[in-house]
Formats: sequence, C-alpha cells, structure tokens
Amino acid sequence: MRDNRALVSKTKSLFSAGFAFCLLSMSPVMTQAQTAAALPHVAVLATGGTIAGTGSSDTQTTGYKPGVLTADMLLKSVPSLGKVAQVSGEQVSNVGSDNMTNEILLKLAKRVNQLLAQPDVNGIVITHGTDTLEETAYFLNLVVKSDKPVVVTGSMRPSTAISADGPSNLLQAVSVAASSDARGRGVMIVLNDRIGSARYTTKTNADSLDTFKGQDAGYLGTLIDQVPHFETSVTKRHTTATPFDVSKLDALPEVDIVYGYQNDAGFMYDAAVAHGAKGIVVAGVGAGSESLLVLPSIKKAIEQGVVVVRSSRTGSGFVPKDPAYLGLLGDSLNPQKARILLMLALTVTKDQSRIQEMFHQF
Repeated sequence: MRDNRALVSKTKSLFSAGFAFCLLSMSPVMTQAQTAAALPHVAVLATGGTIAGTGSSDTQTTGYKPGVLTADMLLKSVPSLGKVAQVSGEQVSNVGSDNMTNEILLKLAKRVNQLLAQPDVNGIVITHGTDTLEETAYFLNLVVKSDKPVVVTGSMRPSTAISADGPSNLLQAVSVAASSDARGRGVMIVLNDRIGSARYTTKTNADSLDTFKGQDAGYLGTLIDQVPHFETSVTKRHTTATPFDVSKLDALPEVDIVYGYQNDAGFMYDAAVAHGAKGIVVAGVGAGSESLLVLPSIKKAIEQGVVVVRSSRTGSGFVPKDPAYLGLLGDSLNPQKARILLMLALTVTKDQSRIQEMFHQF
C-alpha cells in the first residue's frame, strides 16, 4: 500500500510539473498573439508606380516597368511590417503615376474615407509613383475627412534594383501611420527618412533618392531607426477643416496648366477654353508674370467665365498681387498643386473672391 501511495504521489507531481511546463511553453505564443492584436491597424492602398516596378536586371534603374507588384507582394517583401502594425493590403490601381487620372483620384479618396471611418483602422498608407505623388497627396490633404494619419510613399528605384528604396520607405510610412503623434497633421509624404507635408513637399530631382523636399517650409520631421520624430506642424487648413466633399462626385471640373516662356503664344489659352476648361492655372515666369502676348487670350478666357489662377513655374515662392497681370493669386502653391485646389474649389463655388480665399487658406 505504501508503495502504491508513493507511486500515486509521484505521478501527481510529474503531472503538475508537466502541466506547468506546458503553460510556460505556451505563454510566449500567447504573448506574441496578444502583442500583435495590440498593434495599430494600418491599411495599405497600392496604386502602382516604381515601388511596384520591376526591371530586367539588378542594375536597371531606368526604363523599367512600373506597377507590376501587387499590394500583397509589396507587404510580403517587408516582413518587419508585422513588428510595427497589423497591416492589410488593397489594390486601388496599378499604373505609373504619369497615368494617374481624376477618376482614380476620386476612387482612392472615397476608399480612404471609408476605411478611416472604421474604428479598427488607425491609419492609411498609399504607395504611389513619385512623378505625380505630390498631386495625389495634396488632393487627399484637401478631401480626407479624418484626423487619423494618412501617408503617401513611393520609391525612386524599382523593386529589382540594387539598394531598392521601396521596402525601407514602406516600412517608414507604416511606422508614421501607426504613430499617435501623427494624428491631425494632414496628409504626409514619407520617403528617405523624411516626413513632409503634402501642402509643401515636392519632387525636386528626376533621379536622386533625396528628391522630395519641403522647399520653403522644410520637413515635419524625420525617422530614426523607424521611429518618427516630429519637429513642426502645418498651419494651413487641411482634411477636416476644408469644405471639399468628394463622396458624391463622379467627375472633377476640367482645369489645365499653361506654361509661360519667352515669346509664348495665346493660342494655348484659346485651346484650353475651346476644350471646355473651367479653370486655367498660369505657370508664369518669375513670381507668376504673364507676357503681353498672352494677356488678350487670358482676358478673353476670364470674360467667358473661366477662372484663371497665377502661379510660378519656379516651383516655390509667393505670387504677389500685381495690377499688370490677370487672374487670382496662387499663393505659394506650385502649378500642379494649384490645379488640384482649383478643381476642388470649382466643385464648391464659382465666386472668385471665395476661391481666392481658399488659395490663401489651404
């Protein structure tokens, strides 16, 4: 009997020890699951571009095919994303950004607002070609109706190139979108360790990795070891503080840009009006100057109800009021961003004084 009692006692001890070991061995797995569930949810919307492009060799950085990789392929190429956020992917389009259209802009903006309205979505990242990235970012900066972070990113080298910058940029963009410090700062552009405002950031070089710069306003912040550090904020109104609602829009008003140069001709303005333009942005020389050769055509366009806005082809600097020239003032917006704002302004009003206020406010 004593032997049986000893055996039962020993068996209980072994069972207890084994059960405790099982609990200990399971606890790291449970902790990892709990940690993953606690991470912010960042939705990645892919639109194509160089970041999703492929070339024929690892040295090819020009002439590659953009928009090849899908959203899921992009996410799988950066395993570290799972340490920063719960990430989901979705394909909105798959084009080079030179082929970005108003239709895609509206589709993208509506989807962004739908996702941000969901309580389980903490932020959005949009992958995009760099050529017109700033235009899409500024469009979203004006139409997104949430304080949650929205980040646009891309790359200067295709995914197949040596030292492709896409994976790092994507990881940094997700890090910013997952940060609570990024709320309420408007739409941001993140590439090459820099956090820029969609209002001021522009592409300044066709080839360099360090191409996106804040021009007159600088950067909002930087990333160190994938952690965002914010230094400044934007005072121009954006996102929830704008009157622009795209939820019921199926199209945007036609707005064209006409470039100023020596010996330029008025027929470009005439052609824009004949084509049905509702607005024209003048990419004027210097501080938005217009030549005597084109003033008659600009005057005729205004008389026909076309809204004309003066900007500068230099890409930065403020356009001052000057009675020698015609049109509203584009403030400090470059021509491509002035076009974005004018399109949206025309969905709200045709009152020129109100449109002028918008250019100073946004």
